[in-house]
Amino acid sequence: MQVKLDGQTRPVNTIFCIGRNYAAHAAELGNALEAEPMVFLKPNASLLREGAPLCLPGYSRDVHYECELVLLVGRDADDIGEDGALSCIAGYGIGLDLTARDVQADAKARGLPWTRAKGFRGAACVSDFVAAAQVADPAQLQFSLSINGEQRQHGDCRLMLFPLPVLIASLAQTYGLRAGDLIFTGTPQGVGALHGGDRLQLDLHGLVQASWQVAA
Repeated sequence: MQVKLDGQTRPVNTIFCIGRNYAAHAAELGNALEAEPMVFLKPNASLLREGAPLCLPGYSRDVHYECELVLLVGRDADDIGEDGALSCIAGYGIGLDLTARDVQADAKARGLPWTRAKGFRGAACVSDFVAAAQVADPAQLQFSLSINGEQRQHGDCRLMLFPLPVLIASLAQTYGLRAGDLIFTGTPQGVGALHGGDRLQLDLHGLVQASWQVAA
């Protein structure tokens, strides 16, 4: 799988996702706040770039949208501190961490992994990326999701429980980051169910836009 950075294709490696990184979102789902970043992975086959039809899995009746800032790692980093963490980021984009909420709830109740709820094909929607050099201050980035012309989510990186340098350093030190890794950084409040025919429009601070339509 590949993404585009300033028009150039880049191969994708691991897809890291961060859960519960906005207090209001954790509260709306009744989840406790974590003392350290909560990390899960998505398979590469879950990646869906703009223009491809967004098909919901047949085994779920409650697939939720979760709009997120997405980071593209530009170089390997096995042990990097927070001070230099942003230096390994090549680009910034926007995406959707889709979640089969009913499947996730069942897995959580039985103490099972969430992979089926988070890793289906098309569950990691992602835009093209703008080069990091074009982003003056990543900590100030804001983003939004509108569905059928109505804004549903608005994210502000200043409200992250674990800011970007903390997330990057934690992933590098625990798992090791590689060029081509993607980091979905968590979703703000306002998540909800998708329906056939929904048109989704995403915007990252006026720098990057992307759209998808849910298959009927």
